[in-house]
Amino acid sequence: MKVLMINGSPNEHGCTYTALSELQNALHSHGIETELLYLGKKPVAGCICCRHCRESDGRCVFDDQVNEIGARLDEFDAIVAGSPVYYAGPSGQICAFLDRLFFCNQSRMAGKLAASVVSCRRGGATAAFDRLNKYFTIANMMVVGSQYWNQVHGHDPETVVQDEEGMQTMRTLGANMAWLLKCIEAGKAAGVQPPEYEPFIPTDFIR
Repeated sequence: MKVLMINGSPNEHGCTYTALSELQNALHSHGIETELLYLGKKPVAGCICCRHCRESDGRCVFDDQVNEIGARLDEFDAIVAGSPVYYAGPSGQICAFLDRLFFCNQSRMAGKLAASVVSCRRGGATAAFDRLNKYFTIANMMVVGSQYWNQVHGHDPETVVQDEEGMQTMRTLGANMAWLLKCIEAGKAAGVQPPEYEPFIPTDFIR
């Protein structure tokens, strides 16, 4: 069982990384493998709705980390999206990355576990948290919760570590995700089949 953890902060070892590291350690303590993906400081191209992915087996016209992860999605049983809070929303890098990753591969996300983690100095955490969870709840993914919304507070990694409740929330999230991953594995071993979905019925509000 393996969890992909996405660090959507331009600061590789900043506050978001500190929160994800606490979660990562908790997952490791329960025997769950993880991979931490850092999106970097360079701009990430946004979706231009060219629909190239519809004609190329899910590959985006921009050949970057989106295609790298898209090609490896079957390796991961869960995805965690981590981001700092900018103007009460996630970073531009992670939104652009997830827009394209999900548009190209949404049908392959079904059944995976998911969680978002946000880091802020004071306010805006729940708005950013809600924005990230929207990717998961439109793709038949199972969102994992904790004892509180998955957020930490602090101006730098040192003060984030002092957020005892935030750090505990990360550990609880790790325990919940590990438990659910093991429950899914046990279900598979017992012959429990995943849901069979009806064909998608896209409608507009005018008809």
